[in-house]
Amino acid sequence: MNFATTQWSLVISVGNADDESSRSALEWLCNAYWMPLYAYVRRRVKDVHDAQDLTQAFFERLLERDYLADADPNRGRFRSFLLTSFKHFLANEWDKRNAAKRGGGQKVLSLDFSAGDSWHANLSTGDLDAEALFERQWVNTVLTRVMQKLGREQERGGNTRLFAELKQFIGGRSDGANMAEVAPQLGMTGPAARMAVSRLRDRYRELLRSEIAETVTSSADVDDEISHLFSVFSA
Repeated sequence: MNFATTQWSLVISVGNADDESSRSALEWLCNAYWMPLYAYVRRRVKDVHDAQDLTQAFFERLLERDYLADADPNRGRFRSFLLTSFKHFLANEWDKRNAAKRGGGQKVLSLDFSAGDSWHANLSTGDLDAEALFERQWVNTVLTRVMQKLGREQERGGNTRLFAELKQFIGGRSDGANMAEVAPQLGMTGPAARMAVSRLRDRYRELLRSEIAETVTSSADVDDEISHLFSVFSA
């Protein structure tokens, strides 16, 4: 993969919010990965509407001002830059006395807060702090995006039903389902179904690496990021 053309590499290589290609890349990343920040602020702010306003306001600032000057290529990860910038925003740039002005500006991103609230409501957070929730939601976002991409590929290939039945096996766990029972429903033998799952897993891994590559700056960072994300997933 040519890392010079990934989304995050493009952002930090240009490093200018006025550059159209850099702004487009940053918008893509923000649209893809806003929900972890919302999970973070939901843990820190009691009022859900305040949390929504803070999240929206942050992205307005991020996309309209020169925050890219702080995008250090040596840090290598969009995940780190995003959380650090958000913490800075919450600590230094949010004045509660301006609450009446919230919502008055143009929303630069269309954020589906209902999806974020649904995830938050269904999550067994236990004693997770705001940063742990950010990490957990980041992993959830990555894996969800990869599975959606794989599903769209299979749909284009005419394999919608096969994917719907076999996607439960991609993670290596059947969750109570038996592949030997599923295979006849697809008109397949057991070995054929296992081969189909193996191909899906291979493609899933490729898409996972591609998705993560968009948020780091080098091929070496991809493996480190995968290791980190799965350590969060298994925690």
